[in-house]
Amino acid sequence: MSALEQPYVYARRQLVEPDWTRFPGWRDITPGQWADAQWQRVSCVKNVAQLRALMGDLLEERFYADLERDQQERATMSMLVTPQMMNTMVPESVWPDGRMPRAGAAFTDAFYADPVRAYMLPVFSDRRTDWPSHPFATRDSLHEHDMWAVEGLTHRYPTKVLAEMLPTCPQYCGHCTRMDLVGNSTPQVLKLKLQGKPVDRYAAMLDYLQRTPGVRDVVVSGGDVANMPWKNLEAFLDRLLEIDTIRDVRLATKALMGLPQHWLQPDVVEGVGRVAATARSRGVSLAIHTHVNNAQSVTPLVADAARAMLDAGVRDVRNQGVLMRGVNDSPAALLDLCFALQDEASITPYYFYMCDMIPFSEHWRLSLREAQHLQHAIMGYLPGFATPRIVCDVPFVGKRWVHQVESYDTEKGMSFWRKNYRTSIEAGDEQALSREYVYYDPIYTLPEPGQRWWRENTDVDAAHAAALVSAESSRVASLG
Repeated sequence: MSALEQPYVYARRQLVEPDWTRFPGWRDITPGQWADAQWQRVSCVKNVAQLRALMGDLLEERFYADLERDQQERATMSMLVTPQMMNTMVPESVWPDGRMPRAGAAFTDAFYADPVRAYMLPVFSDRRTDWPSHPFATRDSLHEHDMWAVEGLTHRYPTKVLAEMLPTCPQYCGHCTRMDLVGNSTPQVLKLKLQGKPVDRYAAMLDYLQRTPGVRDVVVSGGDVANMPWKNLEAFLDRLLEIDTIRDVRLATKALMGLPQHWLQPDVVEGVGRVAATARSRGVSLAIHTHVNNAQSVTPLVADAARAMLDAGVRDVRNQGVLMRGVNDSPAALLDLCFALQDEASITPYYFYMCDMIPFSEHWRLSLREAQHLQHAIMGYLPGFATPRIVCDVPFVGKRWVHQVESYDTEKGMSFWRKNYRTSIEAGDEQALSREYVYYDPIYTLPEPGQRWWRENTDVDAAHAAALVSAESSRVASLG
């Protein structure tokens, strides 16, 4: 059968680091500066003024006004974008002749349409006006801090825990599922604050794990572990590896893609080598999980960082992306990303999550039916071990493959799920394993009868949604 007859045509694509000097603010930045992790950190775009300084006259005023309004009225995450991530927006390859327009409408329209921009620099006009938030959206949509065994340690699954080491990242994604805790407060969201001193929190986590032999798997996350001083992270990992019952350790860092320069620093590479050697000697699997959502973000520096980690002794580098409309919501976009990761960067495509039900995320979220279609469409192209599972992270249930749904009311956009274990807060709940748990599609994706049902049965508009978020912010503030 001819390749032209296939719905998707595979073609190996060489990775390219976009030319950062195409942006006026970086015309004089040298390769040495670009490779420097500290320069990357201090040169992040954190506000509209810094974006203006970078872009010069490339962007029209309408974009800045759109971004400013979103920061004031919708954003659940403060603005923070590394140069590495900015540089993958509107690369030369999106232009027919490989050359960007000097300025004006063409560049502005391309910037609006860019998939990386869409989730790193969301603007007000991106958001839905009919249903900016789902009526059942919540700040901590997965109830992670309800399940803290000790501060920052979420015990959600029987044999696995999540260690939230710190509440910061090198970059802030607009769709962050931990918007409840991570990053600076915004006009819409007053963030929860960790109360204990880091050294005390880490000690409490390790003590709990020592006392809880049923836990064998620890995801060390945050925030992003790339924001921890390496000596502190290594000290924690060394103590974690002393616990005999721990068999898997996963380091979660979007910075492998957003700030690969950090993971290429000699002291970090050497430190990972020491930890990997200790893990291997004790029969523990050490892996790194990163978060890449579009093929544009996979560059030679990202590939170099992933291979440096593998050469240092990490067992695997895996990707956990998030399905988002306008970012990776087509079979071609997903397959392009997966092949770039697998073929060119030695990163295993692992999961794609459906976007969580946090406030003001409806324009990103896909319906369960769309996610099922995407899972079907990508099957058969990648090796089985590198074919990502598309999962729905159902509140109080956990990750479920999208085809594991128990029943699905496609008119009202309600899917029903069951589980086979109790979370840490359900010890006395006799119905936990027999109850059906519900997940909701975005309302605008429903047929008109379903949308009408929601309009008639839900008194939620944009103002009310904002009020709900504000009320929840007040509740969080009262906790600390």
